[in-house]
Amino acid sequence: MPLFILLPDKSGRGTTGPLGRYSGIRKEHKRWLTAGLILLVAVVLLFALRWRKEEFDWSLFGSTLLKLRWSWLAFAALLGVSTYYARALRWAVMLRHLKDRPNVWGLFSATAIGFTAIVLLGRAGELVRPYLISVKEKVPFSSQLAAWLIERIFDTLAAMLIFGFALTQTAKVSLPPDSLLAWILRTGGYLAGLASAVSLGVFVAFQQSSETLSKRLGDALGFLPGHLHARVSKLLESFVLGVRCVRDRSSVFALSAFTLAEWILIVASFAACFRAFPALDPLGLGPILVTVGFVAVGSLIQIPGIGGGSQLMIIVVVTEIYNLPLEIAGGLAVIVYFITFIVILPFGLVLLVAEGLSLKRLRELEAQELA
Repeated sequence: MPLFILLPDKSGRGTTGPLGRYSGIRKEHKRWLTAGLILLVAVVLLFALRWRKEEFDWSLFGSTLLKLRWSWLAFAALLGVSTYYARALRWAVMLRHLKDRPNVWGLFSATAIGFTAIVLLGRAGELVRPYLISVKEKVPFSSQLAAWLIERIFDTLAAMLIFGFALTQTAKVSLPPDSLLAWILRTGGYLAGLASAVSLGVFVAFQQSSETLSKRLGDALGFLPGHLHARVSKLLESFVLGVRCVRDRSSVFALSAFTLAEWILIVASFAACFRAFPALDPLGLGPILVTVGFVAVGSLIQIPGIGGGSQLMIIVVVTEIYNLPLEIAGGLAVIVYFITFIVILPFGLVLLVAEGLSLKRLRELEAQELA
């Protein structure tokens, strides 16, 4: 994943004015974004049509979007932006051992710009955020890569819990209670929850004696081929460095609390998206949690910079589990894409320009840092 940061040139003034930089960004990516969104909708709908072998009613799809409750959409967008602020607060916890008072607004700015880079550049923009934070807070870049890894771990654990719940609820809703498949889904859900709890316990154990456990794991994996062993050892070193970002149990508790807050906001944002569709009124909190659980897993399957897996999961859940028309499911998939993925773009672009940054220069400095 390349890393990009835009800073002024040697004169301190930058190569162009803010408006020029913004115009360049806009011109460079406007067509790409438009094509990407069209491709996203086309791929998702064509896949769904081929899979379900039925025609798509464009008039129903259009009327579904025209009947949207815009007040709920605005609320969903507000909640969506709030999730990024929750991420900034959580990141501040991982900076405490390096800085007494991290600048939360600076962390939010870096978060907004970082996710904007992901929207515009795909997974190549993943490391923009830790790099910007390392520059803003004047801390080692390696420490922020480690913090990024810990963040991913906590989000994965939360996603596993919700996915486990989704599996148990799917078994109740769509299958006979005594069927083998229902038992498999229920068991899988319980195992996902158990795995999440055990993983958190392992994290706490590493926190207490990270270097010793890392060395023992490295020795135990000595049978791996040289290049693979080197990669695993490097990953363990990054993990140990990340664990050092969380030096006491109060920090683990704070990370867990902010992760919980973030996912509550995510679920609330999905709930607001559901309420924006009159046709989805019969679906309560349970179906919304099921959708979030499957979407969390679907997010692992992505068209770079566009998405896709999450939208497909929404269509599968809404049509196959809750038996609603494909057109409504497709409309929900498009709206959720904008609320969860695109909503940060205006904020990120404004902050990018306000801080005198540009994506091109960001790429160059990232490449230098990772070289």
